Amino acid sequence: MKKIYICSPLRDNYALNITRAKWYCREVAKRGHIPIAPHVYCTQFLEDTDPEEREMGMEIGLNLLDICDEVWVFGYQLSTGMKAEIERAANKGIPVYYK
Repeated sequence: MKKIYICSPLRDNYALNITRAKWYCREVAKRGHIPIAPHVYCTQFLEDTDPEEREMGMEIGLNLLDICDEVWVFGYQLSTGMKAEIERAANKGIPVYYK
């Protein structure tokens, strides 16, 4: 099983984007892979509107990205956070796929 990092937006439409990220996770799991979606997980215990906690969540996400086999990018526009994740993947030699 591959570990797939889910790269998708969070902020603009928070509730909708969390719902979408859960759907992306479901699709990855249905394909026999392990979805890694820190923005679904970390929002359960960190407050994204608190700058310190958002930064902590972003750091957790980037560390989780390091152990993934691939990054799958979802969405039409890349947020600042998504760009950072894609750049991190490129620097680590982790393949990035746009879905």
